[in-house]
Amino acid sequence: MKENKEFAGFLNLVEETAAQYNSEKDFTTLDAWRKSRLVKLFFYNKIIPALPAEEKYNLNIQIRKAGVSVTANISEGYGRFYYQEGIQFYRISRGSLYELKDHLITCFDLTLIDRNIFEEGIA
Repeated sequence: MKENKEFAGFLNLVEETAAQYNSEKDFTTLDAWRKSRLVKLFFYNKIIPALPAEEKYNLNIQIRKAGVSVTANISEGYGRFYYQEGIQFYRISRGSLYELKDHLITCFDLTLIDRNIFEEGIA
């Protein structure tokens, strides 16, 4: 019986949150999230397809995880109740962004991508 009351309370909270939701004030409106999304798409569309098969379970996976982590941590930080909690997620996101920069440099150093793609990504 207690579980049903807790579940009902959770449903009420979800309904209240949905009623208060404002799509004009969402993590997707943040410039940092939008720019990070472009970075993620750059890596998915230009870098990952250029990687050789032997990197499928190495560099490929590292790039995918870091790319998703950048935007995911911004959105999770935005959703945190306390400001200081949000800052920690933004710091993690920044770390993942620097990780992607290192992967881009590595791809160039190992001649997995050409100079044009490298310069497009580093800019």
